[in-house]
Amino acid sequence: MAKILVIHGPNLNLLGQRETDIYGTATLDNVNNKLIELAESKKMHCSCFQSNHEGAIVDQLQQAQGNYDFIIINPAAYTHTSVAIRDALLAINIPFIETHLSNPDKRELFRHHSYLSDIAYGIVSGMGAKSYELAMHAAIDYCQHNCI
Repeated sequence: MAKILVIHGPNLNLLGQRETDIYGTATLDNVNNKLIELAESKKMHCSCFQSNHEGAIVDQLQQAQGNYDFIIINPAAYTHTSVAIRDALLAINIPFIETHLSNPDKRELFRHHSYLSDIAYGIVSGMGAKSYELAMHAAIDYCQHNCI
């Protein structure tokens, strides 16, 4: 059974309450439940993790090695600042999709650079909670064709 890990970065625990004009009204529980449902419908396992702390995300990535086949990560603000998360993703060598609720290229200039995009299997952004669902469909497709 293929296993997909979803990692949510800082402030995503506030989904549904924070800047709903940018991030929408879906809560993190809504997002996670939908992703788990999608994975289970294809006989795959999905685990979800959220942290506001960079080190906890790095720890989770390191623990994924040998335990997960694919990662969907919304590093949130760490997209633009974290060499540590980039290095962890390179070290574990698990394919991943970088995901964002908003489109970083339509936002402040400092959000236009990602430390992860050039090493990601793919990027899905700008479609609110649907970004996660599209990333999950792509992860499922990848696992169906590449995972034992």
